[in-house]
Amino acid sequence: MEGRAPVRSPRRTDARRNRERLLAVARETFDEAGPDASLVEIARRAGVGQGTLYRHFPTRAALLSAVLADRIETLCRQAAELSATRSADDALAAWLHLFLAHARVNHGLAGTFMIEESEAVTVDCHQVIMAAAADLLGRAQREGAARTDLRPDDLVQLVVGVALATSRGDDADDDQAVRLLRLTLDAVRVSGGDA
Repeated sequence: MEGRAPVRSPRRTDARRNRERLLAVARETFDEAGPDASLVEIARRAGVGQGTLYRHFPTRAALLSAVLADRIETLCRQAAELSATRSADDALAAWLHLFLAHARVNHGLAGTFMIEESEAVTVDCHQVIMAAAADLLGRAQREGAARTDLRPDDLVQLVVGVALATSRGDDADDDQAVRLLRLTLDAVRVSGGDA
């Protein structure tokens, strides 16, 4: 038996699949009904019992945390992919559009999570986003495509402000959000004496 990899039990594989299915369904359900969506409904849609849901996510905060962490991981992975495949200016602009969409969709989720979860975890999420913004902005600044007096936290705050101002329930204005982000990008880019 030496040298052989341990055989995974079917139960462990099923548990992993259940967790992934619960996360996928939770993302969809939170998008539709907001962060107060029924956990019973999430379990039903995932095709598992409530006990299975609570084994994986013992509290609403744990489920919100997992969904938010998954979305932030995706956002940061996209930052790295854009940085590797596009010019500094294009990568920054494309990621800011993705970040704006993320902030508009997830502001209620993140707000609820911050209320229910410890500050240490939310600070970590903020730091991960800030690091992605710093990498993209830093590259754009080094290549002369972005103002050198702009800080990553300024940029993140501007985009979050646009998201909050344009995503008020039924009054959400997608066109205005894109227009305001375009104005923000105009202010970010180097012009004449900004470098």
